[in-house]
Amino acid sequence: MHENTFRKTVAAAGLNPYLLEMANLREHCSWVHGDGKEAATTKAIDLIRMAVAKVARHEKLFPKQVSVTKRALVIGGGISGIQAALDMANASYKVVLVEREPTIGGRMAQLDKTFPTLDCSSCILTPKMVDVAQHPNITLLTSAEVKEVKGFVGNFEVSILQKARKVDHTKCTGCGICWQKCPEKAPSEFDMGLGKRPAVYIPFPQAVPPKPVIDTASCRYHKYLRFVEEKQEGKAPPQCRICEKLCPVGAIDWEQKDEIVTEKFGAIVVATGYKAFDPTIYTELGYGRHPDVITGLELERMMSASGPASGDVTRPSNGEHPKDVVFLTCVGSRDEQRGRTYCSKVCCMYIAKHAIILKEHYPDVQCYVFYMDVRAVSKDYEEFYKRAQESGAIYIRGKVSGIRQEEGRLVVRGEDTLLGEMVEIPADMVVLAIGMEHSPGSAELAQALKVSYDVNELFIEAHPKLRPVETMSDGVFVAGACVGPRDIPESVATGSAAAAKVAALFSQDFLTTDPMVAVIDQMKCGGCLLCTKVCPFKAIDTQVLRDGRTVAVVNESLCKGCGLCVAACRFGASNLRGFTQQQLLAEVTSLWQ
Repeated sequence: MHENTFRKTVAAAGLNPYLLEMANLREHCSWVHGDGKEAATTKAIDLIRMAVAKVARHEKLFPKQVSVTKRALVIGGGISGIQAALDMANASYKVVLVEREPTIGGRMAQLDKTFPTLDCSSCILTPKMVDVAQHPNITLLTSAEVKEVKGFVGNFEVSILQKARKVDHTKCTGCGICWQKCPEKAPSEFDMGLGKRPAVYIPFPQAVPPKPVIDTASCRYHKYLRFVEEKQEGKAPPQCRICEKLCPVGAIDWEQKDEIVTEKFGAIVVATGYKAFDPTIYTELGYGRHPDVITGLELERMMSASGPASGDVTRPSNGEHPKDVVFLTCVGSRDEQRGRTYCSKVCCMYIAKHAIILKEHYPDVQCYVFYMDVRAVSKDYEEFYKRAQESGAIYIRGKVSGIRQEEGRLVVRGEDTLLGEMVEIPADMVVLAIGMEHSPGSAELAQALKVSYDVNELFIEAHPKLRPVETMSDGVFVAGACVGPRDIPESVATGSAAAAKVAALFSQDFLTTDPMVAVIDQMKCGGCLLCTKVCPFKAIDTQVLRDGRTVAVVNESLCKGCGLCVAACRFGASNLRGFTQQQLLAEVTSLWQ
């Protein structure tokens, strides 16, 4: 952090800033040897001697300039990706928004209301979704995924897989005839499997784009094609093709195939969001075994007026309204035994929201909340938690050990740590406050982008305080819950912050590269190309010389100066500017004098 400050000072004095050498006596000496003053002083003298020996062999280095493609890619169409795309597009930059699902909106689109204001989620989200679809600077690619990323900041080349929708969206008008007449039904992913959708469908009425895709796994015609191709025995399923017969514009395209689209971008914003935790690993809670044990997201879809139950909350087992509802927090969060050590941040608040809304809709319902700690850390969150208590929700501090079924009801057994005794609560319904985890494919995407990720496959920012939306890969920014659990306000804020960083990047016509990169002496290069295998940034290419030899060549725009190629080179052909082998050797030999 401080090296840049000193380099600017050297440059202001008229010297080449890369002639600077720092002897770090603070972190490398005084801070770590505070109880050994004499030895620390001796080490400080050695550090200065080494710095002098190295700086005597410094050379002037000069950065290069590369052009910038002023076009941005946003990966993920949730609220943070939407916000980032709109902010960049409103700054007059072209944006391509890639979403793997058939519609944008992400998890926020599944919510009924948002805490702590209890405003309608769709009411505040869908206008932004429409803005994305109608903005002249935004190209929307749904049912698409990023497969490969090449290049460097200002000049990325990205391969995007556009999945076959079997519907030509350039012809489709979204009239709805196809999905209204489709006879085949399948569980709705958007409604968490609580409702059904046709094989040709849009995920929900406000979907953007409002044009359908065909689910080939459930489509009768594709079942028939698989029957024929696999030469299965028995009666063949009907060919159907009703959607094709009724489509007034001929948009159904059975021959449509997946295709790879290659685009160039100057910056990338990753906003891949999160996946809801799968609670089936908690066998003692009975999710998947007891029908009246549901997740918070499933309750959201029940509560939603546009959901499968039209806002009517009933027990899945018998269709009756529940009288006693027990909420369990921290399911998939803060559990060291199962490796889920982090807090998912939003669970305490959405359980309070559910308790409040249930009491408003059904005054005779009684809510119980088993909790470890209540974490209400943002604006108005503490007041919202107290509002849930005032509505009649009973909070029990403790952990549930098991759920069993007796006489058509559930019995929740857990410890009340405040009373110091075990309690059992009969319940009609149990709601699990499931946490957030990485979205599928996060590790593969991080590797393609050359971005670090942690043991939970969450993206790692460049600095958690000073560079919270940047990564160690220049030109790649992060927003929303792909870094860690975040609520809607934080997701929106980081989406705008990432857009601001991109706008600052695009305000320059040229980017200045760091000259402290690797360089390969082609006369010494033996052509083993081991350096290409160890380079984590794919910064080393190959070149065939006139004499027929194949040698390694460094792409200075991609190189980060890590030095791995220098250590790996058997022939001593690779060197690192600013840390050459001669300079490092001079540092070591200075200690012997």
